[in-house]
Amino acid sequence: MGNRVKGRPKRKSIKAALSSDVGSKRKLSRMGKKQKKGHAGLEATFIGRSKCLKMLQVTLKDFRRLCILKGIYPRQPLGRVPGKKKGQTFYHIKDIKAIAHEPILESFREFRAYMKKVRRAAGRNERDEALRRHASVPTYTLNHLVKERYPRFQDALADMDDALTLTFLFSALPAERGIPAKVAQKAKSLAAAWGAYCATTCSITNAFVSVKGVYMEASVQTIPVRWVIPHSFRQHLPRDVDYRVMMTFFEFYETLLGFVLFKLYSDIGVRYPFPVKDFSGEIVGSASAILGANLRVLDSAFDSSKGSISKVVRKSLAQDSETSKHDNSKDAEEKSRKAKDIMKSIDSTLMKLSEENDEGDDDDDEDVDVAGPLKVALDEMAKEHNRAVVPGSKAELNDDALKRKGLFQGLTFFLSREVPRGYLELVCLAHGGRVGWEGENSPVTAQDSTITHHIVDRPSLPASYESLPKSREFVQPQWILDCANFMFLLPISRYTIGSPLPPHLSPWVDDEEEGYKPAYAEEIEKLKNGEKVESQIMEVGNVKATDEADQGEETTNPSGEAYASVSEDEAEEEEEEASDSKVALKAKKKREREEKEAHELAKTMMSRKAAHLYGKMQHGLSQKKEKVDELHRRRQDIDGKEKDNSGKSVLKQKVERLKKERKDLEDSYEKTSGNMKKSKKRRSS
Repeated sequence: MGNRVKGRPKRKSIKAALSSDVGSKRKLSRMGKKQKKGHAGLEATFIGRSKCLKMLQVTLKDFRRLCILKGIYPRQPLGRVPGKKKGQTFYHIKDIKAIAHEPILESFREFRAYMKKVRRAAGRNERDEALRRHASVPTYTLNHLVKERYPRFQDALADMDDALTLTFLFSALPAERGIPAKVAQKAKSLAAAWGAYCATTCSITNAFVSVKGVYMEASVQTIPVRWVIPHSFRQHLPRDVDYRVMMTFFEFYETLLGFVLFKLYSDIGVRYPFPVKDFSGEIVGSASAILGANLRVLDSAFDSSKGSISKVVRKSLAQDSETSKHDNSKDAEEKSRKAKDIMKSIDSTLMKLSEENDEGDDDDDEDVDVAGPLKVALDEMAKEHNRAVVPGSKAELNDDALKRKGLFQGLTFFLSREVPRGYLELVCLAHGGRVGWEGENSPVTAQDSTITHHIVDRPSLPASYESLPKSREFVQPQWILDCANFMFLLPISRYTIGSPLPPHLSPWVDDEEEGYKPAYAEEIEKLKNGEKVESQIMEVGNVKATDEADQGEETTNPSGEAYASVSEDEAEEEEEEASDSKVALKAKKKREREEKEAHELAKTMMSRKAAHLYGKMQHGLSQKKEKVDELHRRRQDIDGKEKDNSGKSVLKQKVERLKKERKDLEDSYEKTSGNMKKSKKRRSS
């Protein structure tokens, strides 16, 4: 009877049919719990858009605005979607519950009720009532949404890419197709404030010009921020774009940028927002004008900082340069007064000198050398001035920003009127340069002798430029961007006016990861390492020079005594070297064949899953190799097609030069009663 106890009834099997007297636990274990509708599965986690509108009692327009402002996007269910619900837009139920408690939702309802009253008054021709109600329009703010979506300031900086791109786009769009003029003006002011901060703190690291626009990257508090600046052309507004959605995004990004800019400028000791700008002659509303006004406001804020030691030094140095030009009694008095200010300002710096110098000063007061400590103090003050973001504040530049600031240190750029001023001015200022332009409020005029580089984007220089000082260099705008990307002052010989420009390489491409390094990048790397670089133009010149030298040697040495040392022994040595190379080539092929066989054997020992994964890896590597080989082939084609002034390519010139050298060698050898043709020797068996 097995384990059955005598006298007890036999227990029913779990597989037996259920009867009406079965307990609830056993029935639940067999049949499962009956779920209510909407409490399990797809409906418990996701909700359709039409159902969201019914739940929130809002229109589709307001629902879209709420989702954009709250940062809520549609979700795609992971499981299988029922056939009748395919193609629907789903949202997570928790996101919709969060929207239901949003204060802005109540503001939208108030605004809808307000618009009903205004329309009713306008329909009854009650203009006074409509105007009175129009003055009391309900308003709302998005400050709480910014704090909710970005709890930390670093999170806001990491999400600045889209905000800046849309802001710079609106700053370039005309005020039409539902875009108010005040929105475009606000976008220009925000873009200019961001550019002024990046230029002041030397934050711009890379810039790249493409067809879509100018890609800029800045390092703000060690966080990379990248955005796109549209080209300064008239923008075409397509009709199939919903600009109301873009306006909603800009409404949130405007508040976000206000928070971020206030925090950034507060860290460097500058009040934001800036006071009202005075354009004084510039085109009101242009982005360059607003940027220039913001930079002037920053400059005035820096100069008005109290307790600035470097301010005294800067003014005293400027005064010294003026006194060297205009030597009169007034300048001498001002110079002495500034000298006293310098001595007062460096008292705190002189206290930091070494103890040995202090003891020497106490012992011998008469033999004190003031020039040495004064020079050291001024050097320290100059270093502090260069490292300080704002003179007199505690904010300092890091090592990378200080290195960027020294790239164009001491250089003055003047932008011609055809050159886009916006992004070039930012790059120059962020790397320590000084910028002038043709127009109002330019700190540098075109006739200024301190200009070192005149940026011109024309095929040739106009005749009016001949009257300018000869101490400047005329270069194309790409030179500024390439120097900033490679952090190196490149030679201007490749960027002169009218010359073909070198390739504009992207600073965000990793050559080692791609497996291919462009020729110009290799050339710049050699320049950084201090190696001598000869471009292809120089190689063509060297080819001509060698041809002329060969002709000269032929005329000076017609007898051909230099080639008389060629003998049959050397020919035999060449044959032996050729035979050795054939043996080495056979050994190499045999080794490669063995390695291939071992590789195939190892593949057969893999499991099916590992072999499939390995095949995918090899397929990706082969595609990458084909891409790199294609780049190398294109590079060889380009190198072969480049021509000199005579119209001959580099490869054709090389072939002609080798043929000519061979012919000259044969002619000179025949004059010595010899023969260049090798005779095959029969080896005795």
